[in-house]
Amino acid sequence: MIIDSQDTIVAIATAPGEGGIGIVRLSGAGAERLLQDYFCSAGRDDQFASHRLYYGHFRDSAGELIDEVMAVVMRAPRSYTREDVVEVHCHGGNVVLRRIVDLFVDAGARLARPGEFTLRAFLNGRIDLSRAEAVIDVIRSRSEAACRVALGQMEGRLSQHIYRFRDRISDLLAEVEAGIDFPEEELPLADRQRLIATSTTIVEQMAVLLESFESGRLLRDGLSILIFGKPNVGKSSLMNTLLGEARTIVSDIPGTTRDTVEESLVLRGMPLRLIDTAGVRQTVDPVEVEGVQRAQAKVAGVDLILLVVDGSQMLDQDDQMALQSCDPERTLLVINKQDLGSCPLPVEFAALPALSICARNAAGIDLLLDGVVNFFSRNSGSEGRETTLLSDRRHREALLLARNALERFRFSLTEEHPSELAALELREALHSLGEITGETAPEDILEKIFTRFCIGK
Repeated sequence: MIIDSQDTIVAIATAPGEGGIGIVRLSGAGAERLLQDYFCSAGRDDQFASHRLYYGHFRDSAGELIDEVMAVVMRAPRSYTREDVVEVHCHGGNVVLRRIVDLFVDAGARLARPGEFTLRAFLNGRIDLSRAEAVIDVIRSRSEAACRVALGQMEGRLSQHIYRFRDRISDLLAEVEAGIDFPEEELPLADRQRLIATSTTIVEQMAVLLESFESGRLLRDGLSILIFGKPNVGKSSLMNTLLGEARTIVSDIPGTTRDTVEESLVLRGMPLRLIDTAGVRQTVDPVEVEGVQRAQAKVAGVDLILLVVDGSQMLDQDDQMALQSCDPERTLLVINKQDLGSCPLPVEFAALPALSICARNAAGIDLLLDGVVNFFSRNSGSEGRETTLLSDRRHREALLLARNALERFRFSLTEEHPSELAALELREALHSLGEITGETAPEDILEKIFTRFCIGK
């Protein structure tokens, strides 16, 4: 990712659409000069004081009024990017915002790329890569719990752990390399045992952080719930009831749903992704067959399966077919149509945790939600903001590589392999940790991360 740090960049920093306030942000050495070209303060101040809002008017080069605005200059290094940063707070109409941006571009600024302001903060050493990634997680968080996790990472909680690991591994490497530099001084057995013990402690601490990934992932991405079962058991009715709207077609005709339908919602503070699927049954209809195959393919990738059955009728081979596709550890049996009576369950269904509901009139839905909450709590834990959670797959993979390298280092010492091999493993561990903080992250990874950002952040 080639970035010209000499450029002054500009972008609209507020969300698209109309609003009471819109913000245009600039960053770079020419930011203050560009502001002075177009901003006329209503006061008597000829010079801007840093980090102070000024009221005035924004006019083009011909003196035509563009808008009544507030402007602020944040001089380096006390700014988001550690460069001179300027913000113009104007009315939030698209025309006004666009005209202000166009004037700055005509005067020499360049339109910012997605995430370029945060990228500059990273490149200028204000934040490390894991904290930069947390910025987008805060923006995209769909629940208070997810936002707490992201804020903790943005404050540097994860970085602190990684830097502690890095410092201790660096100390190990220094000792091992000292032995390589002075081969006549063979590493004593006591020192070897001490290095093994130290690396074992680090491995155990890394394991604790790695174990937090599932909790962090669920809080960040949400719980994916698959509504599954044979046709005409009330899957779409259940989906609509949970969403509080008629999102999917409900019909007495079996096989109405032919494809998967996905919706996101926040339920009792939990981010959820609901997936309604085609009914699972034996069929010769090629379109319905494709829908059944897609439904079955979804089973492996979700956190929780709501296996819906019609409790008013005896379960049949199609119900058995649906059950065989489910993982009992991730399945909650939902016995629907309780208002029409009940039939005994086959023994293989009776082994599943079950709840009776009526999706049509929402009877029993609160108990079903309690079941979902309990499943979520069991898998996400009760970690608060003070607890460091691993929530990003890239971080998990890098930390896993670092831990594996440390385990190979321990093995090298135990087996009395050459010190050069042991040092190589420690360097590999440091390199993997550096990918989390950005010290050794390759350019393609940086580009992939920062292009996820919105323009203006």
